[in-house]
Amino acid sequence: MTLTLVLTLLLAVLIGISLGLLGGGGSILTVPILTYVTGLDPKEAIAASLFVVGVTSAVGAVHHARNGRVRWRTGLVFGAAGMAGAFAGGLLGGRIPGAVLMVAFALMMVATSLAMLRGRRNGPAGAHDGELPLLKVVAEGLVVGLVTGLVGAGGGFLVVPALALLGGLSMPVAVGTSLVVIAMKSFAGLGGYLTTVSLDWVLVGAVTVAAVLGSFAGARLAGRIPEAALRQGFGVFVLVMGVLVLVQELPGAAGAVVGVTAAAAGVAAAVCWFAVPRCPLRTPLTA
Repeated sequence: MTLTLVLTLLLAVLIGISLGLLGGGGSILTVPILTYVTGLDPKEAIAASLFVVGVTSAVGAVHHARNGRVRWRTGLVFGAAGMAGAFAGGLLGGRIPGAVLMVAFALMMVATSLAMLRGRRNGPAGAHDGELPLLKVVAEGLVVGLVTGLVGAGGGFLVVPALALLGGLSMPVAVGTSLVVIAMKSFAGLGGYLTTVSLDWVLVGAVTVAAVLGSFAGARLAGRIPEAALRQGFGVFVLVMGVLVLVQELPGAAGAVVGVTAAAAGVAAAVCWFAVPRCPLRTPLTA
């Protein structure tokens, strides 16, 4: 077993923890790991991530369901609509240059992270844990499925915000329900990619097993963390990963500018948080 494979498997455990804890982030981690650590072509990494995330999400959804954190009608309808969009996105994505897909992937992460950090406008009163309106679920599922199938993401980084911000579900329920959606859309997107891409199934299987093991730990933590902290952590995590991918993929000067700007913003945020008594960052986000 090579050092690269060992490192890949250790990082795959983090993929599972992310999915179990946040209901997303699996592909956000899997695609860069398989591309930059394992050395796969971006299209192969995207296709492999869909299988890894699909299996891991299905396993994680079972654990969340046992704890009452899955809304099955919303998840299944959203997932069915998302599968149609994801399959079309996978067909299209297999014909687009890998570098273009990775930049689009990163930009989508940054936009989503900002939405999560901002929170809902209507505050705690807007949160609920019931089923969502059918037509709204179908429309959101089609759009999210197309986007996530195209860029190779299982969908949690868009599904969780869609359920929590647009649908009004509490974060723990949005996390659990999103895993049902992610599993369905991941396999649909994989079907689209397999028309143009072949995979090393031994490697993919090993990464999947490691990720599933990590998902058990993540699912145990999900019900014990406050909703606001869970959403803020999700937003920060996605933002950091999006910036890292942009730095890696953009041409030299542009990548350097993004990296320096992000670092300066991070330092300014840290100084504000620890040194400014009335720092805006300390203001609690609306739930």
